[in-house]
Amino acid sequence: MVADFDRKSLESAAGFLRLGAGSLGGKARGLAFVRRLLAETGLRRRFSGVRIAVPEAVVLATDVFDRFLDDNDLRGFAIDCADDDELARRFTAGRLPEEIERDLAAFLAAVRVPLAVRSSSLLEDSHHLPFTGVYDTLMLANDRGSVESRLAALATAVKRVYASTFSRGAKAYLAATSYRLEEEKMAVLVQRVVGGRRGDGARFYPDFAGVSRSHNFYPAAPAESEDGVAAVGLGLGRAVVEGGACVRFCPRYPLSGPQHATFKALLDLGQRGFWGLPLGSESEAPDDSRGDEARGMREAWYGLEVAEADGTLAAVASTYSRENEALYDGLSRPGIRVVTFAPILKQGLFPLAAILVDLMEAGKRGMGTEVEIEFAVDLATSAGSPAEFGLLQMRPLALAKERETLALEAFAADAPTPAGNVLCASSLVLGHGATEGLRDLVVVDYRRFERAQSREAAAEIGRLNGQLVATRTAYLLIGVGRWGSRDPWLGIPVTWDQVAGAAVIVEAGLRDVEVAPSQGSHFFHNLSSFGVGFFTVSPASGIGFLDWDWLDAQPAMSEAFHVRHLRLERPLLVKIDGRRGRGVILKPT
Repeated sequence: MVADFDRKSLESAAGFLRLGAGSLGGKARGLAFVRRLLAETGLRRRFSGVRIAVPEAVVLATDVFDRFLDDNDLRGFAIDCADDDELARRFTAGRLPEEIERDLAAFLAAVRVPLAVRSSSLLEDSHHLPFTGVYDTLMLANDRGSVESRLAALATAVKRVYASTFSRGAKAYLAATSYRLEEEKMAVLVQRVVGGRRGDGARFYPDFAGVSRSHNFYPAAPAESEDGVAAVGLGLGRAVVEGGACVRFCPRYPLSGPQHATFKALLDLGQRGFWGLPLGSESEAPDDSRGDEARGMREAWYGLEVAEADGTLAAVASTYSRENEALYDGLSRPGIRVVTFAPILKQGLFPLAAILVDLMEAGKRGMGTEVEIEFAVDLATSAGSPAEFGLLQMRPLALAKERETLALEAFAADAPTPAGNVLCASSLVLGHGATEGLRDLVVVDYRRFERAQSREAAAEIGRLNGQLVATRTAYLLIGVGRWGSRDPWLGIPVTWDQVAGAAVIVEAGLRDVEVAPSQGSHFFHNLSSFGVGFFTVSPASGIGFLDWDWLDAQPAMSEAFHVRHLRLERPLLVKIDGRRGRGVILKPT
């Protein structure tokens, strides 16, 4: 299903093409498999008015990566370098092999649509370690200038993805595995972005994008774990995979259960904006959060009013009326716009839930394991053309294999208050087994934490994690809100390398709002694949228990405004029964 690139017979870069003779890498290999799966199962045209497909792509195989490193004498430097900025500078100054640049120029001469430049390393999307969100993805408008100028931008993006193989975050992730950095090789996937031009050509994005998992770690009746879970958001999928505000539902029961218990929670935690790719002159504006070196290669954040003007909000939104204290589907009334996906999930504007059910079943059969799917949908096609459901990724979902049921004698699901020696107990827990010897705790202070300063809390956690990792000291991490969310108002926006030393993590509720765990995020996928014990505690929902008073009474080794580092005289005991999804953390006795 993968053809070798031939610039002499290139036909609009249709299909799935390879440059080089090496491996496609995990992500591209998975997409090649999905193309075959769609053809064999007849899923491409199963749903009337919808075309399900993998967007056209060209893959630079891993041998191109090896040649680039050797030709520019970068391998030794990259392995030893600890400065990401210097790494990016040296890599972008390098030169791709001449024939590869000629092939890419031929590709760009045939293609003037936005492109995503994505990592596809050898180890990425393996059955045991997903490496999700570890390497870079860059976006190119690819709509202005000559072939030469667009080639320069594409070459820079490819080299930045190469550089991300050796970033501090990637090295920290690899350090937690049995692999060595020298074993990793990077292929690069250059893929058409699913979506359409909006706002008189000012931006490009799909109507919505999301992630679906065939296994739900936190099912709510009537759904069960095997019914899966999906997370979707307006615009590009960055908000979903970074743990931001989005809509979650079970594809088999899309109408069951409210997203949020109250209108206040709906307004506080709903999607306030969306990610889109700037086009034209806007695409040249730098993204301040990334620095000038990412000029024109990142998504931009827009408010919901922009989507309403673009005509894309109506398909996914409802309207909240303060006067009536009621929520109405659609945008026909004045009021506050809220992204609920009601027109799709309730009114059947698009068969999203049915498509996801069929794809997850086909994926599980094809891969022989639970799967995670990333997708994007474009409804705004030309007259008479079908809507596009773009499959962007299908990867194995790493699950712990529980062989025995652990006795949790201190835990009783129906007890109003756990036994006095219990620090934490929950019936929403990931992982399996017993963890002993934990004396160190990194605790985000529940009473003092302010959501407006969550980035400062993340930086302090990263500093403490570095100290503990350097001394090979495993620790218990306790925090509030959603761990790993890039939306600082929903939780603490740590990256994987900032918490890589944590053996067990507790995610407790915020004081003012209730935040659901983000099962669609890259951060969450990495937690589950590494087998990190993960406790969810939500007093507002009656889930779990955490003894904050006992934590407050312990003396701190060090203390910042939000974060305390505790070292106990005797260790904690953590016991998790993965079969029943329950766990306890016992105080020292």
